[in-house]
Amino acid sequence: MEPALILIYLDVCFALAAFAYFRKILDMKGSVTAFFVGAVISLLGSILWLVMLLIFLLTSYALTKYKFELKKQKGLHEGTQGERGYRNVVANGLVMTFIAVFAWIDGPMFELSTASFIFVSALAVAAADTAASEIGVFDPRPVLITTLKRVKPGTNGGVSITGQLVAFIAAGFTSAVAYMLFSLDPHLVAGSSTVLIPMLCGFFGCQVDSVIGATIERRGKIGKLGNNFISIASGAALAWLLSLLM
Repeated sequence: MEPALILIYLDVCFALAAFAYFRKILDMKGSVTAFFVGAVISLLGSILWLVMLLIFLLTSYALTKYKFELKKQKGLHEGTQGERGYRNVVANGLVMTFIAVFAWIDGPMFELSTASFIFVSALAVAAADTAASEIGVFDPRPVLITTLKRVKPGTNGGVSITGQLVAFIAAGFTSAVAYMLFSLDPHLVAGSSTVLIPMLCGFFGCQVDSVIGATIERRGKIGKLGNNFISIASGAALAWLLSLLM
């Protein structure tokens, strides 16, 4: 990559990180972490991946702010005003950063085209989980995913019809946007696999998140952010395994 293009990408990452901070989407540490995550993903993967991350960031923030005061009253809010910190950035972005590194290495089973829908699959998990968490808490009839017994909204491992529906929609939305964006670059996949695999893997990863939440997270063996990392990794791993069958 030419030095001038590298500088442009870094400038874009800096501008986006600064925007996230001043709009109170991320706190200072979160914005700095997001800069480095965005730099790795755009320089080693694709600038279109960075665009996908930006869309995820904005839509996630919108979902977080949805009826925020009501969530705050119930103790189900993020940050003081919905902002997220570096731990959230790492938990949601580390898997995608690894995917960019593997794509840069360009191994025989991890070409850029394959890495692209694995990346989107990981992002679809994060989008599905965020939607399920931020919107699903308003469904008054959640059940524990492992026992189907009624639990309070916001309980780890609790799922609801509303949460499952918005999770599937979020995964599908992520996949559809990726399909349109990837059509701009001949090196990226822009076929049915770009839509179907991330959508299914995103919804699958969201279920993994709920199962972990209902078991080891409820026992205090793992935190919410560790759960996020594992569930995103599971969606990416499933996408990679499916890529071997294509």
